Amino acid sequence: MEEDLNVTYITFGGHVEVHKYRYLYFMVVLIVYILIICSNSTIVYLIWKHRDLNEPMYIFIAALLLNSVLLSTNIYPKLLIDFLSEQQIISFQACLVQYYMFYFLAGSEFLLLAAMSYDRYVSICKPLQYPTIMRKSTVSIFLALSWLLPACQLVGSATLTANQKLCSFTLKVIFCNNSIYKLFCVTSKAISIYGVLMLLNIVVLPVFFIIFTYTRILIICYHSSGEVRRKAAQTCLPHLMVLFNYFFLSTYDVITVRLETDFPKLARLVMTLQLVVYNPLFNPIIYGLKMKEIYKHLKKLFSQGKMKRRCLH
Repeated sequence: MEEDLNVTYITFGGHVEVHKYRYLYFMVVLIVYILIICSNSTIVYLIWKHRDLNEPMYIFIAALLLNSVLLSTNIYPKLLIDFLSEQQIISFQACLVQYYMFYFLAGSEFLLLAAMSYDRYVSICKPLQYPTIMRKSTVSIFLALSWLLPACQLVGSATLTANQKLCSFTLKVIFCNNSIYKLFCVTSKAISIYGVLMLLNIVVLPVFFIIFTYTRILIICYHSSGEVRRKAAQTCLPHLMVLFNYFFLSTYDVITVRLETDFPKLARLVMTLQLVVYNPLFNPIIYGLKMKEIYKHLKKLFSQGKMKRRCLH
């Protein structure tokens, strides 16, 4: 859109028949958002409340789920407003903020998963040294780095993006991601190089580190007793499921901007939605059902709720 009173507006062109199905889209997305908030918050609450869950592994899980809530809150409220609006637009400044928050929180996910893999590595491969290595101060440093590193690096990317001249004002997506680069009049080499370095730091290196640690765990487990293998499977499998899901979706996000060929509008919409639906919605289910201790407290919480309802009746 044109500039109005020095404010540049961007149109989201990725919606499919939004005027026809606006109320259906609104209700479905609202229900998904409520489920994300409630399910993630429940697991975080259980970890915060119960002392036996105040261990590094569970603290990292709580941080990951909190990250999912923040990521969803960056996208869903604006999406809900757009469904009920005549025009699906956003100011360029607000788009930059959404872009910044999306990739800062997405980068944090990989670093938190890397911290979790290190925690599992020490727990399984060096059990006697675990209390010494994974102290509260170590956990606090890992958490701080997981959020600060991507936050600081994204400042550079957002600053470079803000200084670019725009020749297009329509994004082919439904929220601000790296498709914003296609709005520029000239492709910026500085942004491309900075983006590659950032990708290496907050995605590629953490993923390689995670693969290395889980390979070491598998080697140790292969030569260990059945009990060790069972413990490794119970605690490591959920982390790996989350990692693979997020890595493949993030790879799609990066590749679609680099490829010049246009994806069908509906396919692009479905894949873009998966970036902000799949992990935030299914992470609490994966951790709630697969992690034995969390599942135990979850069952107790729901059974208490049922008992209270019976007493009221």
